[in-house]
Amino acid sequence: MAVARASAFAALLALGALLGAGSARAGNQLYEPLAASAQAALHAAVADQAPLDPSFERNPERARWLEEMSRRLAKRIPDPAYRSELLRAVHYEATRAGLDPQLVLGLVQVESGFRKYAVSSAGARGYMQVMPFWVKLIGNSETNLFHMRTNLRFGCTILRHYLDIEKGDLFRALGRYNGSLGRPEYPNLVRGAWEHNWSYPDMRLARAP
Repeated sequence: MAVARASAFAALLALGALLGAGSARAGNQLYEPLAASAQAALHAAVADQAPLDPSFERNPERARWLEEMSRRLAKRIPDPAYRSELLRAVHYEATRAGLDPQLVLGLVQVESGFRKYAVSSAGARGYMQVMPFWVKLIGNSETNLFHMRTNLRFGCTILRHYLDIEKGDLFRALGRYNGSLGRPEYPNLVRGAWEHNWSYPDMRLARAP
Protein backbone atom coordinates (compact mmCIF):
# COMPACT_ATOMS: atom_id res chain seq x y z
CA MET A 1 0.00 0.00 0.00
CA ALA A 2 2.83 2.39 0.89
CA VAL A 3 4.53 1.65 -2.43
CA ALA A 4 1.28 2.33 -4.28
CA ARG A 5 0.86 5.66 -2.50
CA ALA A 6 4.46 6.63 -3.27
CA SER A 7 3.99 5.74 -6.92
CA ALA A 8 0.78 7.76 -7.12
CA PHE A 9 2.42 10.76 -5.51
CA ALA A 10 5.41 10.48 -7.88
CA ALA A 11 2.99 10.44 -10.80
CA LEU A 12 1.34 13.59 -9.50
CA LEU A 13 4.72 15.30 -9.21
CA ALA A 14 5.62 14.31 -12.76
CA LEU A 15 2.26 15.58 -14.00
CA GLY A 16 2.81 18.83 -12.11
CA ALA A 17 6.17 19.31 -13.81
CA LEU A 18 4.59 18.76 -17.21
CA LEU A 19 1.81 21.19 -16.45
CA GLY A 20 4.29 23.77 -15.26
CA ALA A 21 5.93 23.69 -18.68
CA GLY A 22 2.73 23.65 -20.71
CA SER A 23 -0.49 25.56 -20.94
CA ALA A 24 -2.32 27.18 -18.04
CA ARG A 25 -3.56 24.48 -15.70
CA ALA A 26 -6.51 25.82 -13.85
CA GLY A 27 -7.77 29.21 -12.76
CA ASN A 28 -11.42 28.24 -12.91
CA GLN A 29 -12.74 29.75 -9.70
CA LEU A 30 -16.52 29.68 -9.70
CA TYR A 31 -18.50 32.88 -9.31
CA GLU A 32 -20.26 33.01 -5.95
CA PRO A 33 -22.23 36.06 -4.78
CA LEU A 34 -20.47 37.86 -1.93
CA ALA A 35 -22.06 39.51 1.06
CA ALA A 36 -21.62 43.28 0.92
CA SER A 37 -19.27 43.20 3.93
CA ALA A 38 -17.08 40.50 2.36
CA GLN A 39 -17.01 42.32 -0.96
CA ALA A 40 -15.97 45.56 0.74
CA ALA A 41 -13.24 43.79 2.73
CA LEU A 42 -11.83 42.08 -0.35
CA HIS A 43 -11.94 45.32 -2.33
CA ALA A 44 -9.99 47.07 0.43
CA ALA A 45 -7.49 44.20 0.52
CA VAL A 46 -6.62 44.45 -3.17
CA ALA A 47 -6.72 48.27 -3.29
CA ASP A 48 -3.80 48.84 -0.93
CA GLN A 49 -0.67 49.32 -3.06
CA ALA A 50 1.97 49.70 -0.36
CA PRO A 51 5.60 49.49 -1.55
CA LEU A 52 7.33 46.13 -1.35
CA ASP A 53 8.93 45.29 1.97
CA PRO A 54 12.57 46.48 1.80
CA SER A 55 13.70 44.13 4.59
CA PHE A 56 15.44 41.71 2.21
CA GLU A 57 18.41 44.10 2.29
CA ARG A 58 18.38 44.28 6.10
CA ASN A 59 17.36 40.76 7.02
CA PRO A 60 19.98 38.03 6.42
CA GLU A 61 17.36 35.28 6.73
CA ARG A 62 15.19 36.78 4.00
CA ALA A 63 18.27 37.35 1.86
CA ARG A 64 19.08 33.62 2.17
CA TRP A 65 15.48 32.76 1.27
CA LEU A 66 15.65 34.98 -1.81
CA GLU A 67 18.97 33.50 -2.89
CA GLU A 68 17.73 29.92 -2.50
CA MET A 69 14.38 30.47 -4.23
CA SER A 70 16.12 32.40 -7.02
CA ARG A 71 18.45 29.46 -7.60
CA ARG A 72 15.48 27.09 -7.88
CA LEU A 73 13.58 29.40 -10.21
CA ALA A 74 16.51 30.16 -12.53
CA LYS A 75 15.64 27.53 -15.14
CA ARG A 76 12.12 28.88 -15.49
CA ILE A 77 13.04 32.59 -15.38
CA PRO A 78 16.63 33.19 -16.57
CA ASP A 79 16.62 36.98 -16.00
CA PRO A 80 17.98 37.44 -12.42
CA ALA A 81 16.54 40.93 -11.93
CA TYR A 82 13.06 39.90 -13.02
CA ARG A 83 13.32 36.69 -11.00
CA SER A 84 14.20 38.67 -7.89
CA GLU A 85 11.33 41.10 -8.47
CA LEU A 86 8.85 38.24 -8.80
CA LEU A 87 10.10 36.43 -5.70
CA ARG A 88 9.99 39.59 -3.61
CA ALA A 89 6.45 40.24 -4.80
CA VAL A 90 5.38 36.66 -4.06
CA HIS A 91 6.88 36.84 -0.57
CA TYR A 92 5.27 40.20 0.16
CA GLU A 93 1.80 39.37 -1.14
CA ALA A 94 1.79 35.89 0.42
CA THR A 95 2.84 37.01 3.89
CA ARG A 96 0.50 40.00 3.67
CA ALA A 97 -2.38 37.56 3.11
CA GLY A 98 -1.18 35.18 5.83
CA LEU A 99 -0.01 32.52 3.36
CA ASP A 100 3.20 30.54 3.11
CA PRO A 101 5.26 32.03 0.23
CA GLN A 102 6.39 28.52 -0.72
CA LEU A 103 2.76 27.41 -1.04
CA VAL A 104 2.12 30.34 -3.39
CA LEU A 105 5.16 29.40 -5.47
CA GLY A 106 3.79 25.87 -5.78
CA LEU A 107 0.39 27.20 -6.80
CA VAL A 108 1.93 29.53 -9.42
CA GLN A 109 3.93 26.62 -10.83
CA VAL A 110 0.79 24.51 -11.25
CA GLU A 111 -1.43 27.34 -12.42
CA SER A 112 0.75 29.08 -15.00
CA GLY A 113 4.23 27.59 -15.03
CA PHE A 114 5.44 31.07 -13.99
CA ARG A 115 4.17 32.61 -17.24
CA LYS A 116 3.03 36.19 -16.72
CA TYR A 117 0.66 36.21 -19.70
CA ALA A 118 -0.79 32.72 -19.31
CA VAL A 119 -4.51 32.47 -20.17
CA SER A 120 -6.55 29.36 -19.42
CA SER A 121 -9.33 27.95 -21.57
CA ALA A 122 -11.75 29.43 -19.01
CA GLY A 123 -10.23 32.90 -19.45
CA ALA A 124 -8.22 33.07 -16.21
CA ARG A 125 -5.14 35.25 -16.41
CA GLY A 126 -1.60 35.62 -15.23
CA TYR A 127 0.65 33.91 -12.73
CA MET A 128 -2.13 32.85 -10.35
CA GLN A 129 -4.79 32.44 -13.05
CA VAL A 130 -7.32 34.89 -11.69
CA MET A 131 -10.76 34.83 -13.28
CA PRO A 132 -11.86 38.20 -14.77
CA PHE A 133 -15.12 38.25 -12.79
CA TRP A 134 -13.04 39.12 -9.72
CA VAL A 135 -12.20 42.47 -11.30
CA LYS A 136 -15.90 43.34 -11.44
CA LEU A 137 -16.43 42.09 -7.89
CA ILE A 138 -13.52 43.68 -6.05
CA GLY A 139 -11.38 45.59 -8.58
CA ASN A 140 -11.86 48.71 -10.64
CA SER A 141 -11.65 49.93 -14.24
CA GLU A 142 -7.85 50.20 -14.02
CA THR A 143 -7.24 46.66 -12.77
CA ASN A 144 -4.86 44.74 -15.04
CA LEU A 145 -4.62 41.05 -14.16
CA PHE A 146 -1.43 40.73 -16.23
CA HIS A 147 0.36 43.20 -13.95
CA MET A 148 2.66 41.20 -11.67
CA ARG A 149 1.74 42.58 -8.27
CA THR A 150 -1.92 43.01 -9.17
CA ASN A 151 -2.19 39.36 -10.19
CA LEU A 152 -0.38 38.15 -7.08
CA ARG A 153 -2.40 40.50 -4.88
CA PHE A 154 -5.70 39.19 -6.27
CA GLY A 155 -4.59 35.55 -6.24
CA CYS A 156 -3.35 35.63 -2.65
CA THR A 157 -6.40 37.58 -1.46
CA ILE A 158 -8.74 35.09 -3.16
CA LEU A 159 -6.95 32.06 -1.69
CA ARG A 160 -7.04 33.71 1.76
CA HIS A 161 -10.77 34.30 1.28
CA TYR A 162 -11.32 30.63 0.45
CA LEU A 163 -9.21 29.56 3.43
CA ASP A 164 -11.35 31.71 5.71
CA ILE A 165 -14.53 30.25 4.23
CA GLU A 166 -13.16 26.74 4.79
CA LYS A 167 -11.91 27.56 8.31
CA GLY A 168 -8.28 26.91 7.43
CA ASP A 169 -8.82 23.69 5.46
CA LEU A 170 -6.20 24.06 2.72
CA PHE A 171 -7.42 21.02 0.77
CA ARG A 172 -10.89 22.51 0.38
CA ALA A 173 -9.61 26.06 -0.15
CA LEU A 174 -7.42 24.90 -3.04
CA GLY A 175 -10.39 23.02 -4.47
CA ARG A 176 -12.38 26.24 -4.45
CA TYR A 177 -9.51 28.12 -6.03
CA ASN A 178 -9.44 25.61 -8.86
CA GLY A 179 -13.21 25.20 -9.16
CA SER A 180 -12.87 21.52 -8.25
CA LEU A 181 -14.02 21.49 -4.65
CA GLY A 182 -13.96 17.99 -3.15
CA ARG A 183 -11.68 16.42 -5.77
CA PRO A 184 -8.09 15.59 -4.79
CA GLU A 185 -6.22 16.08 -8.06
CA TYR A 186 -5.58 19.81 -7.91
CA PRO A 187 -4.78 20.11 -4.17
CA ASN A 188 -2.36 17.19 -4.56
CA LEU A 189 -0.67 18.83 -7.55
CA VAL A 190 -0.13 22.07 -5.62
CA ARG A 191 1.07 20.18 -2.55
CA GLY A 192 3.42 18.13 -4.72
CA ALA A 193 4.91 21.22 -6.39
CA TRP A 194 5.19 22.97 -3.02
CA GLU A 195 6.92 20.09 -1.25
CA HIS A 196 9.06 18.89 -4.15
CA ASN A 197 10.27 22.22 -5.55
CA TRP A 198 9.74 24.99 -3.01
CA SER A 199 9.88 23.51 0.49
CA TYR A 200 11.96 25.46 2.97
CA PRO A 201 12.68 24.25 6.54
CA ASP A 202 10.44 25.88 9.13
CA MET A 203 13.41 27.02 11.15
CA ARG A 204 14.62 29.02 8.16
CA LEU A 205 11.28 30.16 6.79
CA ALA A 206 11.22 33.85 5.96
CA ARG A 207 8.39 35.47 7.88
CA ALA A 208 6.67 38.82 8.09
CA PRO A 209 8.19 41.18 10.70
